[in-house]
This record gives sequence, C-alpha cells and structure tokens, in this order.
Amino acid sequence: QAQLEESGGGPVQAGGSLRLSCTASGPTPNSNFAMAWFRQGPGKEREFVAAITWNGAYTRYADFVKGRFTISRDNAKAPVYLQMTSLKTEDTAVYYCAAKTGFTDYRRMYNYDYWGQGTQVTVSS
Repeated sequence: QAQLEESGGGPVQAGGSLRLSCTASGPTPNSNFAMAWFRQGPGKEREFVAAITWNGAYTRYADFVKGRFTISRDNAKAPVYLQMTSLKTEDTAVYYCAAKTGFTDYRRMYNYDYWGQGTQVTVSS
C-alpha cells in the first residue's frame, strides 16, 4: 500500500516561514488521489489544515490558515508541499500528510486511508 513521508518541519520564530513536503511511495489506488495536511497541537485534537486534488487544480483551506499557507502539487505523482508563512505560535503542532481517493468530505480525517508519521513544527515568540 502507499506510504507517506513528511519532511521540512523544525523550529522557527514567529513571523517566519517553513515549507513542508510529503512524498508518496508504493502503489497508489488510482490517479484520483487527493492529499491533505492535518495538524495536532499539544493537548489538541487533530485538525484539518489544507487539501488538494490529485492534479492540483483545486485546493481548500481551514479558515485559520487562509492567506498564510499554500498547498501545492504538480501532478498525482509529485510531492505535495505546504508553504507556511507568517507563522504564529499557535501553529505549533505535528503536521501530518494524508491521502484518500476522491475529494469529497476532505475535512474529515476519518475519510483518509493513508497517513504519514508527522513532522514537528515549533514556532517560538
């Protein structure tokens, strides 16, 4: 089955930027393979951050990252990126890459079939 691996996390000061990457390996179900980023802060539930269709044509964002984060990918086989700018201390979390077939209900984590191990992002003031 497909495996996802995140990279690019680390410490950053408030107002700074980071770019996360997610690479998929192994067999993927089909070309209609949507990808997303979720995050889980300390003591919080995992929450949706951003999602993108298999070809990169459509993106969706959580309200709290609109205008600051950008999700992108070139095609179904390319890595998925999350460019994060104007980072805030409340963005501190483990960021997870996830994948599913289709783009419906993209905000619901339980709809995703594949998950990475996560990458830590720590934003300091």
